[in-house]
Amino acid sequence: MVSWLISRLVVLIFGTLYPAYYSYKAVKSKDIKEYVKWMMYWIIFALFMTVETFTDLFLCWFPFYYELKIAFVAWLLSPYTKGSSLLYRKFVHPTLSSKEKDIDDCLLQAKDRSYDALVHFGKRGLNVAASAAVTAASKGQGALSERLRSFSMQDLSSIRGDAPSQSAAPVRTTSKTAKPKLARSVTQPPEPSDKGDAEQKSGQPSAKGVAVKRQDDTRNRASLKKSQ
Repeated sequence: MVSWLISRLVVLIFGTLYPAYYSYKAVKSKDIKEYVKWMMYWIIFALFMTVETFTDLFLCWFPFYYELKIAFVAWLLSPYTKGSSLLYRKFVHPTLSSKEKDIDDCLLQAKDRSYDALVHFGKRGLNVAASAAVTAASKGQGALSERLRSFSMQDLSSIRGDAPSQSAAPVRTTSKTAKPKLARSVTQPPEPSDKGDAEQKSGQPSAKGVAVKRQDDTRNRASLKKSQ
């Protein structure tokens, strides 16, 4: 555990930060020699970090593994050994020069395939998003219609429940209005059924009544004469 921690600190400080600062100074001073030196170091360090990812998984049990990593980083940075320049000139540069065309073709194909794959997955993602939006909208519309339908059924039930009370109101009003009519009919005098009632009401005898009186007078006179 201690060896792992020390190796990580050495790689971080002396293998990353220290070369980064001197690379900045080389770029600032525009010194071609220093610039080439640190570029060769960064190429070797990138390869070292790639290999380290796998060796940490399979060779961490090896004795003095972390100490060897520290020694290798120091060998790369040392101005006396010039390990990075040596590895680059002896192994990396000849290998990359012989395989450069194949590597460029592979990178170009990977770039095109990645672009096509990105476009394909982008279209597919848009289609999935559009279908999800359509289904969500349809479900929301269905839920809204069901909600409106439930509200309309509640309104109809409330209207049906209020209908008897509203119909009873006119009956009460008709009964109230019927009472004054009945009272008025009771208080009004009966209309004359015949002409005699009309004569009594007006106080003037009609022609028929006068003839009846005359007949009664003649009969009374005849009876008086017979009695004498």
